[in-house]
Amino acid sequence: MHFDVLIRGGLVVDGSGRTPAYPADVGIVGDRIAAMGDLGGATATETIDATGKIVSPGFIDVHIHSETNLLYGPHRYGGLMQGVTTQLAAPDGFGWAPATPQHARELWEYTEFAYGTQPRLPLGDLPTAQAYLDLYAGNTPANLVPQVPHCAVRVAAMGWDARPATEDELAAMKLTTREWLEAGATCLNLGLDYQPTAFADLREIVELSKVAREYDAIYAAHLRYQAFDGSKPRAWREIMEIGRRADIPVHVSHESVDDTTAPLLDEAKNICDLTFESYMYPAGCTHLALSLPIPEQASGAAGLQARLANPTDRARIRDEMQRRLQAQVDDGANPVFVETPTGRYIGMTVAQAAASEGETLGEFAVRVLAEEQPYALMVFHRGIAPERFERTIRDTIRHPAMMVASDGIYHGASGHPRGYGCFARVLRLCVREMGAVSLEEAVYKMSGYPAARFRVKNRGLLREQYGADVVIFDAATVADRSTWDNPWAEPVGIDRVLVNGETVVLHGTPTGNLPGRVLR
Repeated sequence: MHFDVLIRGGLVVDGSGRTPAYPADVGIVGDRIAAMGDLGGATATETIDATGKIVSPGFIDVHIHSETNLLYGPHRYGGLMQGVTTQLAAPDGFGWAPATPQHARELWEYTEFAYGTQPRLPLGDLPTAQAYLDLYAGNTPANLVPQVPHCAVRVAAMGWDARPATEDELAAMKLTTREWLEAGATCLNLGLDYQPTAFADLREIVELSKVAREYDAIYAAHLRYQAFDGSKPRAWREIMEIGRRADIPVHVSHESVDDTTAPLLDEAKNICDLTFESYMYPAGCTHLALSLPIPEQASGAAGLQARLANPTDRARIRDEMQRRLQAQVDDGANPVFVETPTGRYIGMTVAQAAASEGETLGEFAVRVLAEEQPYALMVFHRGIAPERFERTIRDTIRHPAMMVASDGIYHGASGHPRGYGCFARVLRLCVREMGAVSLEEAVYKMSGYPAARFRVKNRGLLREQYGADVVIFDAATVADRSTWDNPWAEPVGIDRVLVNGETVVLHGTPTGNLPGRVLR
């Protein structure tokens, strides 16, 4: 028997979470795993010695702001460096198609905090979901799984209007949602604190979820924390109600198990089919304007700038930002600037930057919102005591409804270390140092589980006839190196990453190969 690639001598962790690691060779023909087991008599065009190493399925990141970076830029291999071979598009419902040229530019300006400077995308020339997905043909190192981007769906139907949809507008949204599902989307994705999705009511979400259910897709969301005034139980119960009414599996973005969410996860068991993902760092990352009440964020970047130009509105926003930022500072949850269009304040907390300008927090915030258009990207440190956070990590990684996802953002002078470290950190911290889960269970939460949940067919497992997405790593040395001061440091201990049978990362260095494809 002859293979294109033969991986010999490794210890296979197959991604199922059930089978203990076992010695096996892996034979690859083309883009598929052709055989596994004792392949001692086989020949191969390329033989890889994996003696002493773990051979696992490629990891799947269900929440990562990487889709434009997969096409170009310095962080093109950021996820791949830590073994992520399949990445899902449209996290938080962000997207730019289908859209008119004006709407596409407005959507890009609003999402620029997560994707960087003006993209080399044909904005305004993407009239269909398929036209957008066609950009990735032969031009991505990782696989891409489409999701329905609710932001683009809503803007296409009703612009940035801050109100519930009419029946005609909802009918238009259903058609666009169906278009994405026909193009291969596996999930309806929403960011309920972001524009314009924040103004979608329960009726709209349930009706679109019913369309998704017809295609065996699921529903995933950044929950409605801001609109519900920080009420996590209320936000969680809304997604439970969506799951119940639409009879659809639901998924919660970037959460963890703590004293508030643990009982909610128990409550959900009797209402709907619910899962969640976590990156397990004691800080989040988003733009400064998300600290505002939802009405002040209405109509996106243009709407906020119009309000800041009105003296009465600006004073109201100033007072509200003063109150909210001071409360964060008092709780030890200091926001730190990691990127601004002018390059000012990078590495400074809001309090430090305001003091350096001789301004109150509120005065400083409204000036930054006005001057640093269209965004100021922040890392929001939550001020959690180390002992408490260690318990949160342990409870989170052990929860049966949890999978790993990075929420990685790949641009800026600085950034959040999760984009380069999340998956390697799980292997180092949760498996090797804390012993919170076994290696097999950790790999399952990064491969087999997300593949099954998000309907990614023939991925997530090392199994014959599955896609040849493979990670070879050293369980004794694999580790994240990205930090708050150096977020772009690559992990170590990951020897090789293959996508569709081709090596894309070798000993920490990208090969330049672009074998990824859109998985429908």
